[in-house]
Amino acid sequence: MKTRILSLKTLVMTLGLLFAGMLAFAQQPAIQYFRPYDRRGVNVFETSKEDTVVYDGFKLRFGAGFTQGYQNISHSNGLTDNPSKLYEMGGGFPLAQANFNIDVQLYDGVSLNLVSYMSSHHHNEFWVKGGYLKVDKVTFLNSEFMNNLWKNLTLKVGHMEVNYGDAHFRRSDGGNTMWNPWIENNIMDEFTTEIGAELYWQKNGIIAMAGFTDGEIQGNINAPANPAGAQRKPSLYAKLGVDKQLQDNLRVRLTGSAMTTKSSASNTLFGGDRTGSNYLYVMENAPVTLTGNAFSGRFNPGLGDNLTAFMVNPFVKFGGLEVFGTWEYAYGNSKFENGEGTTYTAEETNRQTHQFNGDVLYRFGKNEKFYIGARYGKVTSTIAEGYTASVRGSRYDVSIERTSVGGGWFVTRNILLKGEYVSQKYDGYKNTGANNRFYQGEFSGVVIQGSIAF
Repeated sequence: MKTRILSLKTLVMTLGLLFAGMLAFAQQPAIQYFRPYDRRGVNVFETSKEDTVVYDGFKLRFGAGFTQGYQNISHSNGLTDNPSKLYEMGGGFPLAQANFNIDVQLYDGVSLNLVSYMSSHHHNEFWVKGGYLKVDKVTFLNSEFMNNLWKNLTLKVGHMEVNYGDAHFRRSDGGNTMWNPWIENNIMDEFTTEIGAELYWQKNGIIAMAGFTDGEIQGNINAPANPAGAQRKPSLYAKLGVDKQLQDNLRVRLTGSAMTTKSSASNTLFGGDRTGSNYLYVMENAPVTLTGNAFSGRFNPGLGDNLTAFMVNPFVKFGGLEVFGTWEYAYGNSKFENGEGTTYTAEETNRQTHQFNGDVLYRFGKNEKFYIGARYGKVTSTIAEGYTASVRGSRYDVSIERTSVGGGWFVTRNILLKGEYVSQKYDGYKNTGANNRFYQGEFSGVVIQGSIAF
């Protein structure tokens, strides 16, 4: 009952803030080097160095994202004698999700971004995602040399969304689902927030970025003396690419990214989302809870200690035709596989994971307000099962495939209605062990979402 009351309070607060924001929308100030939360932010990746907003003093902007879905999905597996059956699902409305955004123009070329989750599937209480300072100009230094040097540079510092790959620019993030043409994110969802800094260089469509973070989703000052303990090392990552408007109707973008962490108490590159999946309770055993089963339908390889990952993302838009792809390779281990804190000797070889995801869209109508498309994704991975501090587990190979078809309608610049039919299948999972619910598992059905952003 307490959880239900909290959820209702959150929903009421969310609706109130959204209503207040709608009333104030006409007075929203313009922020420099800003990615709009509405349809104008679609297919925007890193913010450009084009100075299109004149600085005329301090500005404070409040925004929000609100998403309500409807889901009708069925799931099954190959277990004939399962004491804990898969959760019985029918058509219904998952908990509404909402984000609260604050953007501040602090000085000419200097801005602050703070995003909070007001309601989400994993945290249905108010929860801060993170905040960062972005510096696109350094006129406050009163140096002509630094001003010229900084014409192609951008610095981001804070607790922020790590810019590994391009897929995170098109994902759903709690109530912010406007930029994602689909209902869900990649099967292996590359998203985390960590404390650190990123330095960008952009010129004539060339993009280069280098970054480092503390390697953890939260701040941490612990440094265990025991060499077998969870040692913390920074995460280092980089991106290089090109984004060119070759003709009026042809845009081509290609980027490559890499990230590595030698040791971490709990690396969350593939499990850092704190909002939850948009395929609620699929392939979950009953009983379920909203927060305890928040990431249904996704795959986390569990590389929580050492990790190295590479991603390549092509993007082509020719007229209304749009193609976006993800190729990814990652390897690493958990701390138990590396023998940290175990009663047995274990230094396993690194496990490997591959992911491919591709989608094709066609946008049409006035200002491309409609779109239809298809999407295919596959993950193949060696997983670790049964590893604890006292028990050495086992490893085996699995694969997951997803196919989606769908479309959307931008009713206005701030309102999107979208839907899809999805089918996902699991292969290689055993009929015993902690993951046996995935044995010959599959789910399919329809999900529809309404999204508001401003």
